[in-house]
Amino acid sequence: MRSDQMKKGITRAPHRSLFKAMGYTDEELNRPIIGIASSANEVIPGHVHLDKVVEAVKAGIRMAGGTPMTFGTIGICDGIAMGHQGMKYSLGSRELIADSVEVMAMAYPFDGIVLVPNCDKIIPGMLMAAARLNIPAIVVSGGPMLVGECCGQTIDLITVFEAVGRVSTGEFTEADLKPYEDAACPGAGSCSGMFTANSMNALTEALGMALPGNGTIPAVMAARLRLAKASGMRIVRLVENGITPDKILTKSAFLNAVTVDMAFGGSTNTALHLPAIAHEAGVSLPLDTFQEISGKTPHLCNMSPGGPHHIQDLDGAGGIYALMNLLNEHGLIDGAALSVTGRPVSEELPKHPVLDTNVIRPFDAPYHATGGLAVLKGNLAPNGSVVKQSAVDPSMRRHKGPARVFNSEEDAVDAILGGKIDKGDVIVIRYEGPRGGPGMREMLSPTSAIAGMGLDKDVALLTDGRFSGGTRGASIGHISPEAAQGGPIAIVQEGDEIEIDIDNKRLSLLVSEEEIAARLKDWTPPEPKIKTGYMARYARMVTSADTGAVFEG
Repeated sequence: MRSDQMKKGITRAPHRSLFKAMGYTDEELNRPIIGIASSANEVIPGHVHLDKVVEAVKAGIRMAGGTPMTFGTIGICDGIAMGHQGMKYSLGSRELIADSVEVMAMAYPFDGIVLVPNCDKIIPGMLMAAARLNIPAIVVSGGPMLVGECCGQTIDLITVFEAVGRVSTGEFTEADLKPYEDAACPGAGSCSGMFTANSMNALTEALGMALPGNGTIPAVMAARLRLAKASGMRIVRLVENGITPDKILTKSAFLNAVTVDMAFGGSTNTALHLPAIAHEAGVSLPLDTFQEISGKTPHLCNMSPGGPHHIQDLDGAGGIYALMNLLNEHGLIDGAALSVTGRPVSEELPKHPVLDTNVIRPFDAPYHATGGLAVLKGNLAPNGSVVKQSAVDPSMRRHKGPARVFNSEEDAVDAILGGKIDKGDVIVIRYEGPRGGPGMREMLSPTSAIAGMGLDKDVALLTDGRFSGGTRGASIGHISPEAAQGGPIAIVQEGDEIEIDIDNKRLSLLVSEEEIAARLKDWTPPEPKIKTGYMARYARMVTSADTGAVFEG
């Protein structure tokens, strides 16, 4: 066993002595040792209950004959970090999480590892570590939050963000806002729509790195703890059978995941995280692949923020494996791909029929003929940009308007809430990319303000930063190259005409190529916004959004 490096033989007597100081017995040390990377903490609602999930995982490991050993990782709640300096650190935390799991699993040569995340960057960070380590691994998340109820309607976190915009227009008072604030997030779990956290938890199933139900069983359900126990038992079997991530995280697995992503209309952040995980697995997953798969995959689930359904509804409809079963029946899933069940997914999918065709539409009656995301290119985004087209009003799929240019998110939000944006405008927020931000902040505040003010059918927003999975409207992010690298977005001027054509996958600055070249020649890079500490180092090492914002080298 891999763990023999730290426990077997005469020379390891001091090591065993240290383990015994923690209460481990000889019998426990003779068993397979399973590390549990837990991001439990008291600063993220999706993680505040993970200690209970971890205890269930430990019970499963012991039932299967293994010995669990838990360690912690950091985690950031994007909702709480949103709109201030904290959001600059969110994407960067993904690399720290991957590194920290790698460091622990190399310093302690576990025989296998269970990854227990639940939100945003923590999930892909742990998956990146699993691919890098290539020891038997399984993911079990904390599960989604239930929806809130207020004023006779179903609500979620995005309702509150958009209600802030309604306050700014005078439609709501602060007193009107309070009941929404109190009811939108009723308890533990990742926020209840198909935002980034739930998109990634669902795609972990599609990749084959988690058991069925990982992405959809609500956090408060006993089924979540049973899943955790099953995952604990399963990791011991993966160790016994030598099933490592390189056997699961194949090209087919990533193509399956992108297909599922398009079918359920996931967060645009998946176009950052899946390529980053693929990079660690030695698999090429260019941005163009997302567009190729989107073009042939129907959009079958209309989830919040673009639609009325939430993750608990998808769970009741059969979950991710039911959606995959439907896609598999129409030849869009590679059923030979292996999963942590130890079997090809084709053997598991038939056990999961669609139970509610209102939530998972029939293949011949999709919400949209093509997938939830679209990749736009053009002279404003030579390397690509990403939009959640399933959440764009049909009237905004083609739009032309004057640029309103801002060099930070804060300046844009002030202008929006100050009533300085007119119908037809194209808001450009730049120097918010991976390097320029630094950290490629999510921008739920400006998009929610636009939606809350009723402008989402009239105003577009473009950025080299990114958007929350809760964003709706003509919000186009990940524009690459970013402004800080001298991308064309850096030289857009106030009043320039910009044309958006989602149907033809184009994003164009209506300025002559000669003028663009002249402006770029005169452009000089700005001073870094953060000059010391981790994010200063991050800015020097990070690559463009179209590559997954991974580190160079």
